[in-house]
Amino acid sequence: MIRKVFFWAHLCCGVAAGLIVLMMSVTGVILTYERQITHWQEQRAYGYQPAAGEQRLTLDTLLATGARHDFEATSLILASDPTEPAVLSAGRSGRLYLNPYSGEAYTPVDDSLDRFFSAVTGWHRWFNVSGEGRDTARAITGAANLMFLFLVLSGIYLWLPGLIRWTTVRGRLWFHRNARSGQARDFNWHHVFGIWSAIPLAVIVATATVFNYSWANNLVYQLAGEEPPQRGSRSPTPVDPEVNIGSAAESLSLESLFAIARRSEYAGDWRTMTLNLPASGAETISISIDQGSGGQPQKRHSLSLNRESGALVAWEPFDSQSPGRQARSWVRFLHTGEALGLPGQTIAGLVSFFAVIMVWTGLALSLRRLQRFLRRLRSSRVSNPDSRSSILAKSSS
Repeated sequence: MIRKVFFWAHLCCGVAAGLIVLMMSVTGVILTYERQITHWQEQRAYGYQPAAGEQRLTLDTLLATGARHDFEATSLILASDPTEPAVLSAGRSGRLYLNPYSGEAYTPVDDSLDRFFSAVTGWHRWFNVSGEGRDTARAITGAANLMFLFLVLSGIYLWLPGLIRWTTVRGRLWFHRNARSGQARDFNWHHVFGIWSAIPLAVIVATATVFNYSWANNLVYQLAGEEPPQRGSRSPTPVDPEVNIGSAAESLSLESLFAIARRSEYAGDWRTMTLNLPASGAETISISIDQGSGGQPQKRHSLSLNRESGALVAWEPFDSQSPGRQARSWVRFLHTGEALGLPGQTIAGLVSFFAVIMVWTGLALSLRRLQRFLRRLRSSRVSNPDSRSSILAKSSS
């Protein structure tokens, strides 16, 4: 009886959410290597191979270049790879790519690739709806994602045969050579792709609920033993313009501070460093050190230096954060697989593709079940109009 309840709940959720899950899965496959593709485009457009012995310009010179282009940067991003550009960032307001050796400001490349990935992400999250309808669209995809999570978990239970025998289990673990077409193929593929993707897919779908529901986001912190942070509870401390803690003349240059950070024991095998440009009177400068691919939170750290002496003020590695903040960061990048590097992204992309196949085969199996029911119903009306109730009872068995 319990198995029958789970089966019908599984089928109904699959039919109700199938097309939405299909859309999220297809877009998930497309977004698998977004970070690598966009980086490849940037490197192709802005990369520069320096000549032997060619020296990079100082950071202060690069910053002055941005000022000449009326670009108000809030941070400066540098890569350990000497062929990559220096990037002046103004947060969400934009970026300015510079040749770190000549100071040339590159003409921005065509943004069609960025717009493409932005549109795909929009479809993945909320059908690419904008304006007032976005909340409704997000509620629909959020509900479909919850049903998807139920499909994964109930599917694990339903995958187990009623009578467990190795011959039966083996037929659901791998492709059956005789299941080449029709219902047998769909049944076999649904079970094979389902069991091999169950665990990573459960992680991907479960982490997505954190983005859609505040209760799921709060649960992450509560499971880590913390109170969830309240939105808007903290605001940046304003800088009093009358207080002059230190002037630019008393501070070390950005180049000197960067050199201190780069040569410190904390830099490790760094990939990028982001210098968050301080206010003129600030005592310290914060430098974000990324030792990973950009999507690995466990390899992101923060270093603060005194601007006058270059002395260490604070070292905040990832594991110094509270358990709740660490868990929330893991959730963000486990969803895309990026937290586990390129292998994790590949696994996430593969199981998203497997989900496409499972939706397709699941809907095909449901359609065949409906067709069989309708055929029995039509034949019963022809042979015996009074037998309709028995047909309905038989179709639910």
